[in-house]
Amino acid sequence: MALSTQVRASDGSAFPWKYDVFLSFRGEDTRKGFTDYLYKELQRQGIQTFRDDPQLERGTAISPELLTAIEQSRFAIVVLSPKYATSTWCLLELSKILECMEERRTILPIFYEVDPSHVRHQRGSFAEAFQEHEEKFGEGNKEVEGWRDALTKVASLAGWTSKDYRYETELIREIVQALCKKVHPNPTGCGSSGKLVGMDAKLEEIDVLLDKEANDVRFIGIWGMGGIGKTTLATLVYEKISHEFDVCIFLDDVRKASADHGLVYLQKQILSQLLKEENVPVWNVNGGITMIKRCFCNKAVLLVLDDVDQSEQLENLVGEKDWFGLRSRIIITTRNRHVLVTHGIEKPYELKGLEEDEALQLFSLKAFGKYEPDEDYAKLSHCFVNHVGGLPLALKTLGSFLYKRSLHSWSSALAKLQNTPDKTVFDLLRVSYDGLDEMEKKIFLDIACFSSQCTAKLIIELLYSFDICTRIVIDVLVEKSLLTISPFDNQIIIHDLIREMGCEIVRQESYEEPGGRSRLWLRNDIFHVFAKNTGTEAIEGIFLHLHKLEEAYWNPEAFSKMCNLKLLYIHNLRLSLGPKFLPDALRILKWSWYPSKSLPPGFQPDELTELSLVHSNITYLWNGIKYLGKLKSIDLSYSINLRRTPDFTGVPNLEKLVLEGCTNLVKIHPSIALLKILKIWNFRNCKSIKSLPSEVNMEFLETFDVSGCSKLKMIPEFVGQTKRLSELFLGGTAVEKLPSSIEHLSESLVGLDLSGIVIREQPYSLFLKQNLIVSSFGLFPRKSPHPLVPLLASLKHFSSLTALNLNDCNLCEGEIPNDIGSLSSLQWLRLRGNNFVSLPASIHLLSKLESIDVENCTRLQQLPKLPASDDLEVLTDNCTSLQVFPDPPNLSRLSEFWLHCSNCLSCQDSSYFLYSVIKRLVEEPPCSFEFFRFVIPGSEIPEWFNNQSVGDSVTEKLPWDACNNSRWIGFAVCALIVPQDNPSAVPEDPDLDPDTCQIWCNWNDYGTGTVGVGFPVKQFVSDHLLLVVLPSPFRMPENCPEDTCCPEDTCNEVTFSFEITRAVGNNRCIKVKKCGVWALYEHFTEQLISKMNQSKNSSISLYEAVDEQEGAMVKATLGSNKRKWCSDDEYYSAEE
Repeated sequence: MALSTQVRASDGSAFPWKYDVFLSFRGEDTRKGFTDYLYKELQRQGIQTFRDDPQLERGTAISPELLTAIEQSRFAIVVLSPKYATSTWCLLELSKILECMEERRTILPIFYEVDPSHVRHQRGSFAEAFQEHEEKFGEGNKEVEGWRDALTKVASLAGWTSKDYRYETELIREIVQALCKKVHPNPTGCGSSGKLVGMDAKLEEIDVLLDKEANDVRFIGIWGMGGIGKTTLATLVYEKISHEFDVCIFLDDVRKASADHGLVYLQKQILSQLLKEENVPVWNVNGGITMIKRCFCNKAVLLVLDDVDQSEQLENLVGEKDWFGLRSRIIITTRNRHVLVTHGIEKPYELKGLEEDEALQLFSLKAFGKYEPDEDYAKLSHCFVNHVGGLPLALKTLGSFLYKRSLHSWSSALAKLQNTPDKTVFDLLRVSYDGLDEMEKKIFLDIACFSSQCTAKLIIELLYSFDICTRIVIDVLVEKSLLTISPFDNQIIIHDLIREMGCEIVRQESYEEPGGRSRLWLRNDIFHVFAKNTGTEAIEGIFLHLHKLEEAYWNPEAFSKMCNLKLLYIHNLRLSLGPKFLPDALRILKWSWYPSKSLPPGFQPDELTELSLVHSNITYLWNGIKYLGKLKSIDLSYSINLRRTPDFTGVPNLEKLVLEGCTNLVKIHPSIALLKILKIWNFRNCKSIKSLPSEVNMEFLETFDVSGCSKLKMIPEFVGQTKRLSELFLGGTAVEKLPSSIEHLSESLVGLDLSGIVIREQPYSLFLKQNLIVSSFGLFPRKSPHPLVPLLASLKHFSSLTALNLNDCNLCEGEIPNDIGSLSSLQWLRLRGNNFVSLPASIHLLSKLESIDVENCTRLQQLPKLPASDDLEVLTDNCTSLQVFPDPPNLSRLSEFWLHCSNCLSCQDSSYFLYSVIKRLVEEPPCSFEFFRFVIPGSEIPEWFNNQSVGDSVTEKLPWDACNNSRWIGFAVCALIVPQDNPSAVPEDPDLDPDTCQIWCNWNDYGTGTVGVGFPVKQFVSDHLLLVVLPSPFRMPENCPEDTCCPEDTCNEVTFSFEITRAVGNNRCIKVKKCGVWALYEHFTEQLISKMNQSKNSSISLYEAVDEQEGAMVKATLGSNKRKWCSDDEYYSAEE
C-alpha cells in the first residue's frame, strides 16, 4: 500500500504510535482542497499524519492496511462533509475508528459545510445517503444501523464547524494548534514556531541532509557566525524528529561546559541522560569513550552537540560512526567550520542570514509586535533591515531598541548607524548599547567583560550588592535584549555576540595598550600590564580566574598608577614578590595565594567591602588600628603562616570572619569581642588557638565554628541579645565546660556538634528545653566522668533532629532512652562502637530513618523490629555477638534496603536467611524497587540457586515471556566472597577509604553496554555471601514489543559479573569464587519450597515448620537503604 507519509516512529521511541493522526475524509468532497491543506500543515508542524492513497477508494472493501493504520494512530480527524455518508469506505473507517479510539477520547470531528445536527440525526444529505444504503443492503441491516450509530456518536463529540470561521486558513490553524498541544509535549514544537521567522526552508534543507529513511549513521554539521540561529535551528530539528529515535540527547553549550568542567563531565552528561542516573561512574576520558560505545552501539540515537569549538570534543564525545546504531543522526553546531571538516564532515550546512522579507518580519515583531511595520515607519524599517543584513540576533536587538520610539528617534538612530564605518555585528549591537545611561553601561560592560570568567550573577553580587538600583538596571538590559534571564534557575545570561560587543567596546578604549582600558579579563593582557608596569588610572576592574595554579613574576610596583581600581580578583596565581602598593579605591579585593606577609603599610581602602586572601602568605594583615568602616567580610582561610589577627577596632561593620585552616594562628585580638554585627565566626581547624575572649556581645551571630581547634579549652560566654545563633560547632576541641549562656540559645539552634569533646559538667538544662529545632547533634565523650543518661534522656525534645551521632560513647545496656522513637524527624542514627546488648523497641517508630549504624558493637545480640521506611540501610559489621540477622521491614514498601552483617559469625544459618528473604519477596513483591543488597557470613551458595557458575560471572536465560510477564519480579544474584591470596591481582582505587574494597555487580543491558551497582565493604575474617536483588525494569527495554528485533544473544540472556577493586595499600583483599542467579516470580512460593527441599543441605520439616509458625525463627529479609547523605558509599549506573 502506498502511503503519502514516509516518516515513521521507531519501536523504541517515546510514543508507541506509528502515526500521530489518521485523517478520515470523503475524497470527492475535500481531497484537493481543505483536506490537502490541512494535511500539509500537519506535516509541516511535525505531526505524522496518515492519509490514504486515492487509488484505494476504487474498491468497495476497506483494505487491511487501512485498518492497521487506524490501529497504529494516536488520534483521528474525521472530516464530515456533505457526501461523507455516501461512501461505505468512509463509514467502515469511522466504525473502526470508534472501535479503537472511543474510550481514549482521541477522535476529533470537523463538520465541513454540514450542520452537526444533520450528522447526529442523519438529516439532509446524510438522510439521502442512508436511504440509498437501505435500498442496497435492506432495511434493518445491522451494518447500516451500526453506521448510523457511529455517526451519532461522532457528531456528539466536541469538534470544529467550518461555518463558524470566515476563512478556512483560520480553521486549519486552530485545528493544527490543538493537535500540536496534544502531540508535542514541548510547545515550541508548534506554538512558537510561528515567531521563528525564516526557519521553514532551513528545516527542509536539513531534512534532506538527515535523510531519515537511510539505514546508516550520519553526522550533520551546522556552522555559521554567532547569533545566526544555529542553536534555534538545531532545537527545532530535535523537537521535530526526536520521537523517531531510541535515544534523544541535546547537549547545549559544549564549548563552555568543556572549558569549565572538562570532557569527562560532558561524557557523564550524555550517559546520564541515557541511563537516567545522575552519577555515572566515568573516571577518565578513555573510560567514557568505552562506555559511550557500549551504550549506544546498537541504538538509533539522535544526539545534538551545540556550540562545539574543539576537534577533541568530537573525538571524545561522538567519535566514529560505528559508535552508534543504524539510523542514528548526530547534529553538531559550531562557529568553526574546520572543526567539522577535520571530523570528516566534508560538506557542513552553512546557516546564512535571513532573506530581506524574513528579516523585515522578525524586525517588525520586535519593533511593532506584529509581522509588518506601521505605515509611517515602513521606509525606515526597510533601511534598518538592509543595514542589519539578515542577522537574527541583531534584528531582534535593534528592533527592541526602537520599540515605541518616535520617528525622530528612529531617524537619529539610523543616521548614527549609517555613519558607522564597519557594518559588522558590533556596529549594529553598539546602537543598543549607546541607548543606555551611564549606570546601565557600567553594569553591562562589567557583565560582558567578566562573565567569561564566572557567572554574571556573581559579578553583580561582587560589585553591586550594595546598590539598590541594580535590579532595575538588569530589567532594562533584559528589555533591550542585551541580557536574558533563565526561566529554570533565574541566572543572568548574555549571548556571545552581545558579550563580544561589550568586550570590543572596552578594547576600543585603548587598542594598542591593555593598560589604558577600563577592564582587564584576559590572561595575556593582565600579565602584560603587570610585567611591563603599563597600568594607568583608566583601569577600574581586573578579573583573572585561572583554572590551574600558575607561578609568575610581576613588577611589584604594577599597581602604583591604578588609582581608580575598584575590583581586584586574582585566583590561582602565585607570585614571587608581592605588591608594594595597592589602590585605595578598591572595593573588592579577592586574591588567592597572595604573596606578601601583610597588606602594604600605606593601604587605606576606605570603600573596601570584601577582603579575601585565601591560601595566602599572610602572617598578619596590618599593625595597629586600620579604619575600614565599610568592610563586611574577611576571609583568610588556609593561610598557614598567619600568626595573629588584626585589631578589629576599625572594622565595626564586619559581618563575616573566616580563618578556617589557619593552623598556626595563635593570637586572637581581644577587639574581636566588639564586632557586634558579626554573623559568621569560622575558626575551623585553627589547631594552635588556645584561648578566646571570655565573652562576646554579638546580637546577629548566626554561626560559631571552632571545630578542630584541638587546643581550645574554653569558648566565650554569649552575653547580650545573642538570639540568632543557629550553628554551634565545637567538635574536636579541648573544651571541658560549656558557657552557661548556651542555655539561652536553644530556641535558635539548628546544628550542634560536640563531637570529640570532654564535657565535665553536662549542660542538661540546654537539652531540657522544649521545641528545640536542632537538626544535627554529635557527642563523642572519650572519658566523661559523668553519666550520659540524663543528657540522652533530654534528646526527646529535639523534634527536628535528623542526625544523631553517638559513636564510641561507651554506652551500656539501658542507656539509650526507651523513647528514642519519639525523634520523628531522625534520618541517620550512628551508634557504632558501644557496649549495649540490645536497643529500645521504639526504634521501629522512626518512620523517616534512612540509616542505622551499629558496627563494632561487639556485645549486641539482636536488633529490634526495624522501621518501615522507604529506604533503609542497616550496618552491623563486626557485631560478633549478634545471634540473628536483623528482621527487615515490609519489603513491599521498600525502594532500597541494604544489610551489611560482615563478620557476624554467631548469626543463624545463611541458607535459611536467604530463603526467608526470597520467600517474602515472592509472597509480597514490592510495587517498584531499585535494588536490595545483603552481605552476610556464609561459605556456600545455597543449592537451590540452581544456576551456579565457578568464577566471577554467571549467565541466565531470560524468561520466554519476559516482555509481557507482569509477575516477573527480577533476579536474585548471589556471590561467594573469599580471601584473595594475591592482592596485586586486584586493581587499586585511590578514591576508596583505607582497608576497604569495592564490589561491583555488573550486567549487560540490551545494547546500552554493561551497567551495574557498586559498594564498599570492610575486611572479612571469613567467607561471605553477597545477595543482590535486581528488579525486572533493570532487565528489559521499556515498552518492549512482542516482535522485538533485539539481537538474539542480548534479548534471550543476561550475564552477571562481579569486579573487585581495593584501596591503595590494602593487602587484605577478596575475590569472587562462585556465583549464582535465579529469576524471581510473584507467588512462586511452592516452587521455592520445592527447590529448598531438593537441596541436600535442607530439611523439609524445618521449612514447613517455619512457614507454619511465623516468628519461630527470625524472618530476616532482603533490604537496602539509599544513603542520600553519603554519596561516597554508593554508585549507580543502571537505567532505573
